[in-house]
Formats: sequence, structure tokens, C-alpha cells
Amino acid sequence: MLYFAYGSNLHHLQMIKRCKDSIFLKKINLKDFRLTFRSKYRAADIEPKKNSLVPGGLFEISESDEKKLDVYEDYPILYKKYYFTYYRKKIMTYTMTKKTSFTFPTERYLNIVKRGYKDCDLDKIYLKKALSS
Repeated sequence: MLYFAYGSNLHHLQMIKRCKDSIFLKKINLKDFRLTFRSKYRAADIEPKKNSLVPGGLFEISESDEKKLDVYEDYPILYKKYYFTYYRKKIMTYTMTKKTSFTFPTERYLNIVKRGYKDCDLDKIYLKKALSS
């Protein structure tokens, strides 16, 4: 299965610890969405926004990896699954069920996301935009 990471799961070491079968394939962009941070966890989320994009990491994951991610993402309570097509391939990601207002992430969480941006070679301008919303 193909999985799109855009928050803390971009961090390669954390991802491999959490999902032992996961393989980072490449960086891709999710079009017409924007990155934000919300909820009492001050975690990353995506929401539809025309002419915007969310950079992320495309991973190949196993069924057992998906089950581990479901637990980590508190599926289906905090996050629900969202599917999109990228070059005729079905990709799964998570998006928050309750769209609360923006909350600035904790320094610890933000540092994990920043490290993930580095691991996946993503453009930090989108992260900066999300933090200034």
C-alpha cells in the first residue's frame, strides 16, 4: 500500500521504528491542499485549499504497518483516512476528523517535522507558511 506522510511520519528514523516494513519511495506534492496544525495535540493536518500544495513523503507500507499507523494516528477518532490518486496510483493519508482552529505545534513535535522535511528533502517554505497561518 502507498502512504503519504506530511507531518512527524516524514522523520525516517521514527517511521522505520513505527513501521518496520516501510520504505521511503520519493517526495511528492498533494495539490489543492494546505498544511496546518490543530487539536489539543497541536499536530499536523491537511485541509483543502485551491492552488496550494502540501509536500510530503511517499512510503510503501505493509498491512501491519497500516495497523500500527491507525493506532498512532488514533484512527478513526482523531484522524480518518483520506485517499487520493497520484499518477493512477491510490494513495492513503490521514486527515483530522474535527477541524479545530490553528494551534502552534510544540517545539519537540515541530523539530521532528523539521527533521522529516530534511530527511525527505522537502521545501521548508510550505512549513513556514503553515506556521504563520
